[in-house]
Amino acid sequence: MTDKSDSKPQVQSVERTEDRFLPSDLFEGSDRNLPPPRRGGTVLEEAREIDIYHTCDVVVVGGGPAGCAAAWAAAKAGADVTLVERYNCLGGLSTGGLVMWIDRMTDWEGNHVIQGFAREFVDRMPAEGKAGPPRADWGSRDEAKAKYWGLRTTAFHGIVQWAPTLDPERMKLNAQQMLLDAGVRIVFHAWAARPIVEDGAARGLVFESKAGRQAIKARVVVDTTGDGDMFARAGADFDTDIEQGDVHHSMNTSFAFGGVDMTRWLEFRGGQPDQFRDLTILGREQVGYFQPPYVSWRNDIALFLGPRQSGLSALDVDDMTEVEIRSHRLMESHCDFLRKNAPGFENAYMLQSASQLGVRHTRRLGGVERIERGQWSGGVAGATQVGISPSVSPKFPVISVPYGSLVPRSLDGVLAAGRHISCDANSHGFMREIPQCWLTGHAAGAAAAVAANRGIEPRAVDIGELRSLLRQQGAHLSNDADLVDEAAASAGEAAE
Repeated sequence: MTDKSDSKPQVQSVERTEDRFLPSDLFEGSDRNLPPPRRGGTVLEEAREIDIYHTCDVVVVGGGPAGCAAAWAAAKAGADVTLVERYNCLGGLSTGGLVMWIDRMTDWEGNHVIQGFAREFVDRMPAEGKAGPPRADWGSRDEAKAKYWGLRTTAFHGIVQWAPTLDPERMKLNAQQMLLDAGVRIVFHAWAARPIVEDGAARGLVFESKAGRQAIKARVVVDTTGDGDMFARAGADFDTDIEQGDVHHSMNTSFAFGGVDMTRWLEFRGGQPDQFRDLTILGREQVGYFQPPYVSWRNDIALFLGPRQSGLSALDVDDMTEVEIRSHRLMESHCDFLRKNAPGFENAYMLQSASQLGVRHTRRLGGVERIERGQWSGGVAGATQVGISPSVSPKFPVISVPYGSLVPRSLDGVLAAGRHISCDANSHGFMREIPQCWLTGHAAGAAAAVAANRGIEPRAVDIGELRSLLRQQGAHLSNDADLVDEAAASAGEAAE
């Protein structure tokens, strides 16, 4: 069997374009570290009655950014909420996945467009647990400021953004306390196995834990698994196509090094571009899969959100295992290489690898509405808008997020939020990010509460009532007078 570290992976450099803002490298290799399993045959699982663990109004499946926002919003709106999480903490990829860089929450003018749960969450973080530009610099096009913050992943296209880096342990505590304060029942160490579907509607779920197999009954299920596990297993439509030239379909296990001097590293990277390029080339030659470091919330900790690996599926346990094996080896080889070659890394040591696999894409909901590439240029505030997302480039206005992107076409009792919302592959490149997951989770949780409180299906929720509730909870939305029913407008133009 060939050790992956001795092979030469195929490297695709993803350049920044009007459709993507972050240049990166994608690596693909065919060598495997484990032989295939001996598949074949079936076993019969016995039928049995399952004890009901709890009954509630809303059950949220997955405690990542979207799930936390959904549970908080639903509970704040008066619903009895339970959140089921397979790991031992909240935050998902932002904490267990070490994706502590939170990406952009401002538009290209510096306006704070992703608020609500997101803003309250970040505002509650202690000063020593977050790093990013001061409010006065958001939207700045000053060349010196853009260069400084660009090296710290919070300025793009020469414009400073609010895209902070946060302490993952503080994020775990912060999310946990926000949900407990709101009255959410949290169930850790519980793997949601399947939805309970009755007469074409999800009415809860079955989960596994050390206590065995149990059920939770609920009026509304909010799927924030990131992979659409609940809506897919309930029979809802979904899409799986990807944008080959984007990192949105790659995987990795993130890791962090301690004992570094990131100020020295950034001076090298920003001040000696030729030498940095040579270092990157040497890294590819010696390490194979090679990823330069990102900043963290501290100068003495470096973050690695890669190397990003493509051609593998996060719905295949063998592929997921392969990514873990490669990534843990790459953590060691990166540390050895950088200690020998990179300024600021002379005393680096392996601090932590993520406990959660860095998955960016598997399934996307087939929703009543969806966000598409063709909508980016219009800047239209859709009639069912439940949030506003920054766009990928100053060439485009903000993106209006429709409620229908959270609602399955036919399945009732379910809302979907997070990286698996209804959108095309291009739009998924930014709608999968943590702030957008906070945004869609907040909207889904508020809608779930309205549906449960009124005894109606999520698709029947009144948009006006939902938008009013979101505003009460601090969300940023377009003015009601500016909303446009695109379908009606198109129909009118066709009639003329």
